[in-house]
Amino acid sequence: MDELQRLKKIVARLRGPDGCPWDQKQTHQSLADCLIEECAELLDSIDHNDVENMCEELGDVLLQVVMHAQLAEETNGFDLSTVATKLNEKLIRRHPHVFGDKIITDSNEVDAQWDAIKAEEKKGRSDHSKIFKSLPPRLPALLYARDVYKQVVKGNMNTEGVLDDDKISEQGKKLNDHEAGALLFDIVAACRQADIDPESALRRYTDNIIEKLENAQRQKKD
Repeated sequence: MDELQRLKKIVARLRGPDGCPWDQKQTHQSLADCLIEECAELLDSIDHNDVENMCEELGDVLLQVVMHAQLAEETNGFDLSTVATKLNEKLIRRHPHVFGDKIITDSNEVDAQWDAIKAEEKKGRSDHSKIFKSLPPRLPALLYARDVYKQVVKGNMNTEGVLDDDKISEQGKKLNDHEAGALLFDIVAACRQADIDPESALRRYTDNIIEKLENAQRQKKD
């Protein structure tokens, strides 16, 4: 049996009458946070070039896809095969330079073509008053950094030599919602010009903060 089909059957059994109580009670909404967490763990393995763990984390992300497809199949929405079919059709449709007669050798042209085909596909489905496409509202790296700093404050950790607490406090006093948004946007824009992925950069920097604080704690105990 193909392993993907075997996975589909395993998930269907977990959801079935004699399956797992936890899996049986899940919904698309209840699994949303699981998807974010699994993607975050996959990104962590990618950041650390942990190939062995990356394989496992990709499996966890795949499980989320199969689980959502199973939930939809139970309500006659769609199934895993439909998901794969739509994806296959999309990949072929958006790569006419590979699966058709069009010739493109420059990646910038590929990006422009992808956007043009995507815009054509979404005609009649989108709000034409908007000039930006809809983007996922969650930013895992920002939430990660926020939660780490929350733990720093809650634990009253000694951040000397790691964080500039006076600078953070001073900036915090002056910031309002608009200024914070403007500052973050400027940083993201600067990263774009410097060809830096701000998501990865913030995750790595936050990981570095954790490592430094944990090392300091270990040295204190020694």
